Amino acid sequence: MLIKIRRRSHCREWEVTDARVFAQRRSIIRQSGRIALLGLAGGLLAPAAVAGRRLANVRKTAYGRGEQLTSYENVTRYNNFYEFGTDKEDPARLARHFQPRPWQVEIAGEAEKTGVFDLDDLLRPHSLEERIYRFRCVEAWSMVVPWVGFPLADLIKRFRPTSRARYVAFTTLHDPERMPGQRRAVLDWPYREGLRMDEALHPLSLLAVGLYGEELPNQNGAPLRLVVPWKYGFKSIKSIVRIEFTSRQPVTSWSLAAPHEYGFYANVNPAVDHPRWSQKKERRLGAFFKIPTQPFNGYAEEVAGLYAGMDLRRYF
Repeated sequence: MLIKIRRRSHCREWEVTDARVFAQRRSIIRQSGRIALLGLAGGLLAPAAVAGRRLANVRKTAYGRGEQLTSYENVTRYNNFYEFGTDKEDPARLARHFQPRPWQVEIAGEAEKTGVFDLDDLLRPHSLEERIYRFRCVEAWSMVVPWVGFPLADLIKRFRPTSRARYVAFTTLHDPERMPGQRRAVLDWPYREGLRMDEALHPLSLLAVGLYGEELPNQNGAPLRLVVPWKYGFKSIKSIVRIEFTSRQPVTSWSLAAPHEYGFYANVNPAVDHPRWSQKKERRLGAFFKIPTQPFNGYAEEVAGLYAGMDLRRYF
């Protein structure tokens, strides 16, 4: 008899967020006190942009196998991408004519192989797979999203970081002409993020090039973004143009802007409240009642060992 043991990180069908709701995630940054009303507004969203190119040869994985996925067109309507504006509707509107090709990514720092690479050349050796991951926003709402990509570790190993490389730093494109949101001093541009090397090498860390089986829409971080499902969503940097291996902990945009509110690690932790709201519960967008937040966003079985011995209240 075959007995299937379900890992905690594998989503059930009822955990998959309706795509109409996923599209609303940005607005709560400015409307956290109205999250309940926002979650109920999913049926009022306008149609999204035209679907992108279908990605070929995408391997299905255990993450999301058998799940009932939701509409692609709605997941692209509202987005959190300040490079194209701070309103949740801005990215879909202002990124419409953004051209993510040609695109280059610089690999720099403490590695045996560095340089500037055409994105297609960078991606060519990697096989694509689909994973469904939970997404927990720092504003205490959540969703479940299917991504298409490949493990970040696979790319890192190609460039052979040296023993001095303790961190991986990421940088978003800085081009105010193409990204009009960067004309405002909302953040210290360009957007920057980073991971400890062991976090970056963890099998769950994903470089995404698509969602719902198609290329990433511009407003979702085309053509290349990071997805780290056990961390708050602002760690998942979009439109990456530089990956650097460094011996020092990199500066990150939100921890620079508000260090008392957004730490470098940004691990989902219900025991550590945000200074302005509780993190003990979350609202799955589209639902009325809150649910308890799980440590590491439900991925503790896989990732808790990375932080053994650390004071997770201090290193938030």
